[in-house]
Amino acid sequence: MRTVDGRVAGRRGQETRQKLLDCLSEMLSSSPYRDVKVIDVARRAGTSPATFYQYFPDVEGAVLELAETMASESGSLSELVEGRSWSGRAGWQTAQELVDGFLEFWRKNDAILRVVDLGSAEGDKRFSKIRLKVLNTVEASLAEAVSELQAKGRIDKDVNPGAVAGSLVAMLAAVASHQKGFSSWGVKQAEIKPNLALLVHLGVTGRKPTK
Repeated sequence: MRTVDGRVAGRRGQETRQKLLDCLSEMLSSSPYRDVKVIDVARRAGTSPATFYQYFPDVEGAVLELAETMASESGSLSELVEGRSWSGRAGWQTAQELVDGFLEFWRKNDAILRVVDLGSAEGDKRFSKIRLKVLNTVEASLAEAVSELQAKGRIDKDVNPGAVAGSLVAMLAAVASHQKGFSSWGVKQAEIKPNLALLVHLGVTGRKPTK
């Protein structure tokens, strides 16, 4: 772990750096991204702006660190699809667990994902790359699942696996980022998962699930 000027950070330095990141993460959960200032993060961490700048060039640089860490952890999402069956009741279970795991990952990382989405929407390639990394972990696995079913003759040959998988992942991401807003439509949180899982199962297999 190195400082901005290239020096190797010692144990205490690494602890300080991590504390700054933890405090920034907490602040992003309660404050708009652009309202977060270096001096506020430093104060919350019990240190000074000068110390902050030893480890990060600015708030955006620290946010990118958080986003990169989050993206590296998203690899676990592929495990919800890889090697899983989409046949019979097992297929319904796979769809449910994928939805459950995806929504939980989004809730856990809601604050930093909102910043990533904002940066991506504004055309910042750094944030766009991170967003794609997160979504691609699921898209690639789903596309492979659709291809396998297609090879077995269970899905029409004209179906494009990548298009189906990409559409399903885009849907999952949109729903995950809007979880709190469903209540304004009269939809209970408990109703989201089974209905979303139904759409995922239909999208992958083209059939209603066996429950």
